[in-house]
Order: sequence, then structure tokens, then C-alpha cells
Amino acid sequence: MIKKIKIGMVGGGDGAFIGEIHRIASRIDNRFELVAGALSSDSSRAIDSGENLGISGDRIYTSYEQMARTENARVDGIDAVVIVTPNHMHFPVAKAFLQQGIAVICDKPVTLDQLQARQLAKIIKESGSFFCLTHNYTAYPMVRFARELVQEGKVGKIRLVQVEYVQDWLSDKQEDGDNKQAQWRTDPKKSGAGGSVGDIGSHAFNLAEFISNLQVSEVCADIDAFVEGRQLDDNAHVLLRFKQGAKGILWCSQVAPGNDNQLKIRIFGDRGGLEWAQENPNELWYSPLGEPTQKLTRAGHGVSEVANRISRTPAGHPEGYLEGFANLYRDIADALVLHQQGKPRPPELQLIPGITEGIAAMNFIEAVVSSSKSNSQWVPLNEQ
Repeated sequence: MIKKIKIGMVGGGDGAFIGEIHRIASRIDNRFELVAGALSSDSSRAIDSGENLGISGDRIYTSYEQMARTENARVDGIDAVVIVTPNHMHFPVAKAFLQQGIAVICDKPVTLDQLQARQLAKIIKESGSFFCLTHNYTAYPMVRFARELVQEGKVGKIRLVQVEYVQDWLSDKQEDGDNKQAQWRTDPKKSGAGGSVGDIGSHAFNLAEFISNLQVSEVCADIDAFVEGRQLDDNAHVLLRFKQGAKGILWCSQVAPGNDNQLKIRIFGDRGGLEWAQENPNELWYSPLGEPTQKLTRAGHGVSEVANRISRTPAGHPEGYLEGFANLYRDIADALVLHQQGKPRPPELQLIPGITEGIAAMNFIEAVVSSSKSNSQWVPLNEQ
């Protein structure tokens, strides 16, 4: 029997979307056990949420600082904390637990701004603690397979990368009602400099770099807050230049009626092209130059062990968002055990996003905002 990894959670109380997603994903492979939590900044809600999740009363906290100190002092203290708060709390919470020697699993984006991200990188290095970032789309089997095909040269030298993440849920002013998700995501004090750019554009950016294995060097952006009175962008059009010479386009929007979670990427090289869409995640379209387009399916013919390693059911049985998230949690569990043993990660576990990817995304967000403010001038991303 594999010993379960004891986790605590900061944020993610009753009614919170992403906290429950993390809890489900962490349970699917039975590798984690939630034993502690500071689930809300509101004391009564924190207590009620902890009780509803069956957490022991002495491990329900109303302060994340108290939780970090107390759990570190306990013989049976948590191995890791999961941070699912609004963005502005990622840095102080991560800092508190890392300095207590407790591993951190943090939702994206990594911090409120680039300065905090670089400060966090220093803390991670000094503490020697484990840190990872849940850019969960990197753990879909067909995304991993797409990355492998690129690395094998199946599309040749990449020329073009087109990626979009499009939603419609903020097409009207949801933040004026009781929608807490809309309230903090449109508040620059809690979300950071980017609205749609930070919330979903960071996912699109991360996916583009992950699959292509290229790094964005410059951006030219035009961002808007189409909904009157909104403080942060709800739509962004971004031109991309990659260090390796490729060009790209990124579109993110939360005001596009008819779109739920349309994350889609297309990559074109001098030998072929690839296309993947998150709403049909079990399919990858591969177009060798001059040959018919091929539909490759998860666990199907022609799919490699890279993808099959994280496929859970036979071909034809759909796997989606929760399974992809769980794949990342399973990799995190394996990597954390190796970290505790002082052992290096094998190649497949080196794909887990961390502080490097976190800094890259913050650089992207701030460069996009800066470009738009400068009348869409090209702005370089700071060196990571």
C-alpha cells in the first residue's frame, strides 16, 4: 500500500469552484488525503467549510499563518499545502508554508505580479522546498503526445502558432451581482494587471510554449474592457514572436457569446501541422505536408507511451478535464515522494509546471498589458 500524501488547503471553501476541482483531482488516484485547511478568510465560513469536508476540528484553521506554523510543529503534519485563493494571496501563503519546509501546490497564475514571482523563486531556492504550479492542461494525454510529435520533428521547423482561449461568462457585468468568481477576477487588487489575460490567457500562453517547446520573446497586444465600467481586460488580441523565429497569435476573451471553455491550439511547421481543442481533448489532428490529415485518438492506434502512460480508460471512453487534472496530481505525487527521498525526477516528471513557468506567464501578462498601453508597440518579455 502506497502511503498517502497528507495535504492541507488554503482557500477553496464552500461554493468555491477551483478548490473542489483540486480536491476531486487529488482523490482520483487515492494518493492524497486532505487533513487540514484554512479554507476561507471569513472565520465562520472557514470552520463550516472544514466541518463539511470532514476535517478534524483541531486542524480547521482561521489563519493560514497559524496553519503553517502548527502543521510544521505536528509530528503528523501535512506534507504539502494546496493554494486555491484569489491571485493576490498566492505569494504570502506560499511564502509562509515554504519557510516552514512544507511543499506547495499552487494554482495559477503564480503570483500577483512579476516582482512577487521572482521573490518567490528566491524563497523556493533558499528553502529547498518542493513547489509546483497547476497549469493542468499540460497533463492531457494528447497534449503530451503533441509535444512529443513536435520534439520528434513530425511538423518540422515551426513557423506558426495559433492559440485561443475563449469564454462568454463575463459578457455582462457579473461582478455587480453576487458572483464571487467574477468579483475577484475583475478586481486588479486581487487578480493583478490582467483580467482575461491573467485568468485564461496565461493558460493559452503556457500551452503554446509547452507543446511547441519554443519561448515567446516579444508581444504586440491590443486589450479591451468591453463591458462598461470593468477595471480589467475581458478580451485580448496578441501577436507573438518566438525566440526561435516562429510567429504566433493568441486570442483570449471572456465576452464571446456561444463559447464555454474553448481552448484551442494549432501549430504549423515546414513538414506538417497539429491541432488540439480542450473541448474534444481525446482527439489530436495531425496533417503531414502533402498527405491526408490524420485523427489520432487517446489510447488509439499510433499513440505513444508518453500519452498512454496517463490514459486511464480504453480507447473510445472519453476522458476530460477532471482526469487531466488528476494526471497532473498523480505526477505531483510521484515527484514529491522523490523530492522527499532526495532523488532526481525522471523525464516524464520534469514536465510538471513550476516557478520557471510561473515567472514566464507573469512576464507575458505584464508585457501584454504594457504593449496595449503603449499603443500596441512590440514589448519584449523579461528574461527568465
